[in-house]
Amino acid sequence: METTQRQTYLDWLRILSILGVLFFHSAMPFVAEDGWHIKNHETSNLMMESNHFLHLFRMPLLFFISGTVSYYMMQRRSTLSFIGLRFRRLFIPLLVGMFIIVPPQIYMERLANGYKGSFLDFYPSTFNFQPYPKGNFSWHHLWFIAYLFLYDLIFAPLFAWMISPKSNGFKQKLAILARGKWVYLLMLPGILWFTFTSWDLPETNDLIHDGSYFVYWLLFLLAGFICILQSKLMDSLERNRRFALTIGFLSLMTWEVMRWNGIEPLHPHWPFQNIAFSYAFTALRPIIAWGWVLALVGYGKHYLNKPHNALNYLNQAVYPFYILHQTVIVLIAYYIVQTQNESILSKYIYTVGITFFVTVLTYHLLVRPYALTRFLFGMKPKEKLKTVPIREIVETKPEPILSALNL
Repeated sequence: METTQRQTYLDWLRILSILGVLFFHSAMPFVAEDGWHIKNHETSNLMMESNHFLHLFRMPLLFFISGTVSYYMMQRRSTLSFIGLRFRRLFIPLLVGMFIIVPPQIYMERLANGYKGSFLDFYPSTFNFQPYPKGNFSWHHLWFIAYLFLYDLIFAPLFAWMISPKSNGFKQKLAILARGKWVYLLMLPGILWFTFTSWDLPETNDLIHDGSYFVYWLLFLLAGFICILQSKLMDSLERNRRFALTIGFLSLMTWEVMRWNGIEPLHPHWPFQNIAFSYAFTALRPIIAWGWVLALVGYGKHYLNKPHNALNYLNQAVYPFYILHQTVIVLIAYYIVQTQNESILSKYIYTVGITFFVTVLTYHLLVRPYALTRFLFGMKPKEKLKTVPIREIVETKPEPILSALNL
């Protein structure tokens, strides 16, 4: 059975995921060990731990839901039409981000490291196209959009085949995974790939040197597409949500207990000489990620599949919010970290609050009302965003609200 009508819980999960990104990036100036564009003089190990936990599943969840969005956007479109749509909603905002949104982040980082020139002096260096960190050309947090665009570009023909009647036999076979707990076999490729490649290819987000994670993220996107393609798989995730949460919880507790006691590879207290134990420890990370992602989808389907009057507005806002938020954080953090006699907690709370305030109003006042800015930020043209009678919705089965996210 195919899913063609909107799935409201996926909209809510996307919104909550982007909100989680706000809390994650707002903490980066204050976390210990992890380098970032702007750093506070004092840092927190506990805040680092909470960020490490969020990082395990925040991007996997975003890619999983993006796979469901790609499915909906393929409805009633040819392969070329789908690629054209993704070019407009992903590639154009990526270019805008790299030439307008990201440069202020790099400039503030250069100021923090001793640069004395003005932004007008700095900005022409963007067009030297020398990659960051040596140069001043980067996509920074917009790597997610770049990767998503490439995934959809490469897999558009496969997606078109999967939603066509030609794949009916394949979809029927997928239904077998909905029995019992077989749906969790979808975890295996990602777990195995990460376990055996992540040591040699650590995460970089630069595409060229990111071979392990480029495939790792892709497997979440494909899982999202497959699960929404065969709705029985989503039903299975809902039915087995407690099982997925148990997997995520127990693997997380095992990982944390070992780490906090120095029992991890390359640590002096690591007691195992056999390489198999190192691989087993490494496998805990993707197991945690898959467990939490599938649990959140299952619980979301059970509890969040409810419409709300604010949902349409939030769905339009969430993509521009993602594009804008990190630049706002860096601009604010540059000044916040210079304040004296303020606790890390107060600086963090202020960073979150002001970033939310500035980003939302920037979207509402400067992006949402104008056709040009809507286009540059990958939004639908304003004239197309109109109320559709329920009767028409039932008869035509339009794209779900989820597609308004443009991801």
